[in-house]
Amino acid sequence: MSASDVVIVSARRTPIGAFLGALSPLSAVQLGSAAIKAAIESAGIGAGDVQEVIMGCVLPAGLGQAPARQAALGAGVPIAAPATTLNKMCGSGLKAVMMA
Repeated sequence: MSASDVVIVSARRTPIGAFLGALSPLSAVQLGSAAIKAAIESAGIGAGDVQEVIMGCVLPAGLGQAPARQAALGAGVPIAAPATTLNKMCGSGLKAVMMA
């Protein structure tokens, strides 16, 4: 492997809960931050090692600008790491892998 190879070291998704259940007070950005933190922990790396975040968010209305950026910063990812929000309905995860 060369230093320029692209690798996906970890991936996680947000939890699935009941309608108006225990997770309902959390925004998609907060859930995204938790998923990014879990992916970083699972990979055994530091948040400072993340070079890019690609995150799916199917219903971004009301979240403000750049939900992936907000989630990445909330997870401690450096501000220099680019973040991309995808909205491909059920295909967001696969599209994220294709873009990586």
